[in-house]
Amino acid sequence: MWYWVFKFVLLGPVARWYLRLRWEGRENLPRSGAFVVAPNHLTMVDPVGISMGVPRKVIFIAKTKYYTGRSAGARALAWFLRAIGQVPVDVSGASAAEPALVTARALLEAGGVWAIFPEGTRSPDGRLYRGRTGIMRVALPMGVPVVPVGVRGTREVVLPGHPGWRRLRGRARVTITYGAPLDLSPWRGREEDPAAWREATDALMERIAALSGQERVFRYATPEELGRRDQG
Repeated sequence: MWYWVFKFVLLGPVARWYLRLRWEGRENLPRSGAFVVAPNHLTMVDPVGISMGVPRKVIFIAKTKYYTGRSAGARALAWFLRAIGQVPVDVSGASAAEPALVTARALLEAGGVWAIFPEGTRSPDGRLYRGRTGIMRVALPMGVPVVPVGVRGTREVVLPGHPGWRRLRGRARVTITYGAPLDLSPWRGREEDPAAWREATDALMERIAALSGQERVFRYATPEELGRRDQG
């Protein structure tokens, strides 16, 4: 219940006004059945605009660190994430991605909508970095549609580091573009092949770049780059 209350009554109208949200390509979103939403990631407000443009409930699988803070703001964030049905996952340890992927498979098997940022984190400088293959480890074997999404304008609203009011820049035009689902047929018969996961992920990132207008970087962001992002 809280998901729809926040989306249409409490948070949604404010976000729509403040972000001056505009959605394109919503006809590409499946109206029924499981599918994956795969956007670029610029700032902490991206999930708001992405979710509001999808008529169905969208689930992001969030790291447990967002649920365990002790400050008043952290506790409020944790309550909000639980209230709207987002799923906490412990990603510590050697197989860090696996708990999230297990949760994603269960969500999709139930016919849900899974949203995941293929880059795995916010861009440190506005460019589009190499995608991680977890999305295709799930999508290829299950055969579910993967919708590439391009987010534009959120860096003009808020700085990309840690969340906080001091990082707000002001109102700006945010555009979310949903592309046609990626054609997964070139990898049919290779659903369990790590090389196919990488090829399909690279094809997905190419589609996202076309929608977002970002320059591509063919590597992962370094810890140093992410550190400068969070300190800037």
